[in-house]
Amino acid sequence: MNRSTTSFSLPVAMLALLLALTALASPPQVQAGHRVLTASRTATPPDVNIPDDPAWKAAQPVSVLDVVANIEVVLRGLHDGQNVYIQASFPCPKPSTQHRVQRWDAGRRAYVDGPEREDAIILKWSMVSHDTGLTLHEDAPYVADEWYWKAHRSDHAGYADDKIQIYSVNPQPYAKPMLSRSGKVFYLNRKGDEGQEAAETILYPGYAGERVPKFRLVTPDGSRADIRAKGVWKDGRWTVSFARKLVTGNADDVAFSLDGAYPFGVSRFEIAGREPEPGVDQPLFGCGDVGEILELRFQK
Repeated sequence: MNRSTTSFSLPVAMLALLLALTALASPPQVQAGHRVLTASRTATPPDVNIPDDPAWKAAQPVSVLDVVANIEVVLRGLHDGQNVYIQASFPCPKPSTQHRVQRWDAGRRAYVDGPEREDAIILKWSMVSHDTGLTLHEDAPYVADEWYWKAHRSDHAGYADDKIQIYSVNPQPYAKPMLSRSGKVFYLNRKGDEGQEAAETILYPGYAGERVPKFRLVTPDGSRADIRAKGVWKDGRWTVSFARKLVTGNADDVAFSLDGAYPFGVSRFEIAGREPEPGVDQPLFGCGDVGEILELRFQK
């Protein structure tokens, strides 16, 4: 099976390191002053495919500013004792559901990325015991569980991608150097959870048309298929609903307890530490970051 060349699953050594780090991180330390998103208990779980499912009426909305996109993201939370449900709604005048459609470059005799960049929303969960802002400019290392909904590369399958971000002082293959607020060099390592992701890069040996898709859309499995998610665009807004077991049993996932409080952040754009990309549909794609830490708590 052709695996994507743009994402990397956790190797055994990295998984062992992650196990060691997260063993020290249960539960995450919660600092006073963070606003709370309460997951209300429900006896009737919402259908993630229906954004206005009546179950969401029991959830108290919390708005958070996305500091990169400069928009308000409205969050709601529910749980049924076994699963957690998070809904994120944000303004988007025009939906973008394609990603890097390939254009044939006759001069290079090769395909190049087109300007399309898919819409996305990310929930980024702390997996460390110390307080962290989960930004790309922190002065202390952290590990984060990333729930990454992609309008093209994951929504088709009814899932969000499940990834790990490791922000540390140790360089790793494919890690991106980042500069902390105090001027220290850290490295951002972005890893896919174990399993098949929902999109694979297609490699074309030669000309196959002026425009061709970059990705083969497939069904995810393993830990890469922990998070059910569906986005619906209507009247200038995306509403994306997530659902996941409280405890998946996978070391690369944050584990929830009804007694706990779980710091997380939100980003409208992919969090990759890239510079703005002029000339594409969404120049800030890849420039996302967390602006405010919230806490998820559960109604008993």
